Amino acid sequence: MQKAQLLQQIIASLSDSLALLEKAARASHAEATHESSKAESKYDTRGLEAAYLAGGQARQAKEILDSMKLYRALPVRDFASEESIDLTALVELDVDGTRALYFIGPRNGGLEIECQRREITVITPQSPLGQHLMGKKAGQRWTAKLGGSLAKYHIVAVS
Repeated sequence: MQKAQLLQQIIASLSDSLALLEKAARASHAEATHESSKAESKYDTRGLEAAYLAGGQARQAKEILDSMKLYRALPVRDFASEESIDLTALVELDVDGTRALYFIGPRNGGLEIECQRREITVITPQSPLGQHLMGKKAGQRWTAKLGGSLAKYHIVAVS
């Protein structure tokens, strides 16, 4: 799998999220500044609530822009099977017989991308799974608690 293509998919997904967020932020800003949102009493907080929402959406948009910039500048590399997992590794993991693909990224853990008809989940080194994976190699196994029960993990491949 080409990691450059995967990065483009991540950036495109973030861009889609940004477009949606910007549309919502414009609507919130319009609501906050519309004359109908003017407080009619000291208990009327519609305008204030809309302003808080618009501010939060603006911060979230900035975070997405920062992530896009980070992913555009991210140097990717291919990992040999004997190399330790690190940032930009693509890991195929078997958890109790179920296989999944994970990309170790700097931000946006939980983002799910479809690339070459395969679903890939972005995880960060700081996530619980990322902490388990960092430094391990293809072929390694371990057992850890998952949802209150023990799960068996096996790193099938690293690229």
